[in-house]
Amino acid sequence: MSAYIFHITKKETWAKALAKNLYDYCTLKTDGFIHCSTEKQYLEVSHRIFKGQNGLVLLKINVELVDKKIIYENLEGGSTSYPHIYGALNINAVEKAKDLILDQDGKFLPIHW
Repeated sequence: MSAYIFHITKKETWAKALAKNLYDYCTLKTDGFIHCSTEKQYLEVSHRIFKGQNGLVLLKINVELVDKKIIYENLEGGSTSYPHIYGALNINAVEKAKDLILDQDGKFLPIHW
């Protein structure tokens, strides 16, 4: 397993999380966990779920610092497992946040850390 997982969120949502020092947004309330992806998965996820959206950031999360359980699973039926954080994300586990940039065709560009 990689030392990092990734989460896509809106810039304003990330700003709110920073202000309260806790990320408890998105699907945590509806699904009971925060959807994440591996470094190899985040671009596919961004194109599938966030296609053409502006104002997004990609969070680089150090799994060693996450204080909640992370489970790699596929809950939609398929063979690909995705990391899910079961609880609010402690801010100190996020090492970096970078803007997701769209190219002229509306596709997200890869981020180089």
